[in-house]
Amino acid sequence: MATSLESVGLRVRRQTPFNAGPEPEALVEGFLTANPQFFARNHGAVPEIDADTFRLRIGGRVHQGLELSLDALRQLPACTVTATLQCAGNRRRELSAIRPIPDELEWGAEAIGTAQWRGAPLRDVLELAGLAPDASHVEFLSLDRAVFEGAPVSFGASIPLEKALAPEVLLAYEMNGAPLPRLHGGPLRAVVPGYIGARSVKWLGRIEVRDAPSTNPFQAQAYRLVRAGGEGVPATGISLGEAPVTSAICSPASGDALRPGRSVIRGYAYAGGDRTVGRVEVSVDGGRSFLPARLLDPPSRWAWSRWSREVDLKPGLQEIVARAFDAC
Repeated sequence: MATSLESVGLRVRRQTPFNAGPEPEALVEGFLTANPQFFARNHGAVPEIDADTFRLRIGGRVHQGLELSLDALRQLPACTVTATLQCAGNRRRELSAIRPIPDELEWGAEAIGTAQWRGAPLRDVLELAGLAPDASHVEFLSLDRAVFEGAPVSFGASIPLEKALAPEVLLAYEMNGAPLPRLHGGPLRAVVPGYIGARSVKWLGRIEVRDAPSTNPFQAQAYRLVRAGGEGVPATGISLGEAPVTSAICSPASGDALRPGRSVIRGYAYAGGDRTVGRVEVSVDGGRSFLPARLLDPPSRWAWSRWSREVDLKPGLQEIVARAFDAC
């Protein structure tokens, strides 16, 4: 698996479990990220699941439990959503330069990608099961075998019921017009646009409707903000949900030597939540002054916007920074 992925330019951050992403410069070549170039974030081995015998189980605070085959899910009305998925640890290398975060992947700006996802809206499946009056959260449980603090556990996460009932949240079985690749969660995964990638659980095997957030360690302990003075993960801070606005410079790379004169700065911006990217600004003097960048893609809820800016570089060391602003 790793060999074929490396052949299309993925940079392997960890071989076991497999974690890799494309070169940042390749990310902004197109609005959609090709399946072979989509980043892979895993906490355990990639499972092999027979699509013919696969069953999705729905239980918990519902009126009737369900067991649905992939064919049954395909018979439900389908929806296509273009959405960016971003690992909560994207650009962690920059944060680690300020304060080290032990035992975490040192992602650059590559742990992000945008795809067209197709599947059954989660709310349609929940409607079939019927929700109990005290239902307030929806938990996704994976068929993988991840590892948390040395112990085997299936990866899991939950989202508030309000988000679960939003029309954009999918049980996806296609990615960019093709069957969902095994590496990216096939045959079925959750896609929760606007949230951190960890909530879009891959290799989805069970949905549990709950009256409280998931107690799975990847929800209850990991993927939380580090409190001031805290020592990293597992943290006791706020659980991560909606992704915040972010921007990244993909070209040139940090430390590149450029000739003085005209140069083009390129990158991406992502607003998170239900917001769109309003504008991006670029500075070549370390943030003392900013210039407007050109957005290369029309505003798209749940998806990034690529941007570019031509600048005039002076001789000597210069600090180039970018910032993004969201819009409702």
